[in-house]
Amino acid sequence: MGKGAVLVIGAGDATGGAITRRFAREGLVACPVRRHADKLEPLVAAIRDEGFEAVPFGVDARDEEQMIALVARIEREIGPVEAAIFNIGANVRFPIGDMTSRVYRKVWEMAAFSGFLMGREVSRPMASRGRGTIIFTGATASMRGGSGFAAFAGAKFALRALAQSMARELGPKGVHVAHSIIDGAIDTAFIRDNFPDRYKLKEQDGILDPDAIADAYWSIHTQPRSAWTHEFDLRPWMETF
Repeated sequence: MGKGAVLVIGAGDATGGAITRRFAREGLVACPVRRHADKLEPLVAAIRDEGFEAVPFGVDARDEEQMIALVARIEREIGPVEAAIFNIGANVRFPIGDMTSRVYRKVWEMAAFSGFLMGREVSRPMASRGRGTIIFTGATASMRGGSGFAAFAGAKFALRALAQSMARELGPKGVHVAHSIIDGAIDTAFIRDNFPDRYKLKEQDGILDPDAIADAYWSIHTQPRSAWTHEFDLRPWMETF
């Protein structure tokens, strides 16, 4: 043990994976997390093929006991968590009259409650060391609720408020808490398969590149504390807002 670690909750195939790879290339031990660890195998293999370190974890981020055990194990067996990224999306669309309480609760658990669990657990050792970065991934829905997105916007609003409160509390203790607004389509298989016209804009840099998002996250992590960013937004140059 001795190297620092980066914890990425929601290390998916696009943004989360790109963030994980970016931090690993800087020498941190990557600790990507998804509910099913087998889905992390391609990401972990790619990181190790480049000569860097990765330890995958299959954890349900909504489960308090699993999250407590996860952070404790990383701190004990791998290294101090220098950066923690919360990247769970949970973007669903339902007319309000058709939305069940189960759907609303599940979206909140995935996109808000699990962010609280991660933030609480990593903040403790970070604050005791007087350093660390916590970044919560937000969306357009963090700023305004769209038609049919009551559950998603409610969860993202809650996550943004969590980030603001944690930044005010933890900043004076040396812990940098930031919140991103990802505004626009991202270069993913979902956009390619379901929105082909939008995906064509990739040729003009008209959709978000996951690697470019990852570069922005690394930049936030390396900011000097005399000029910390709390909230930042990322969107393609042609995106209307």
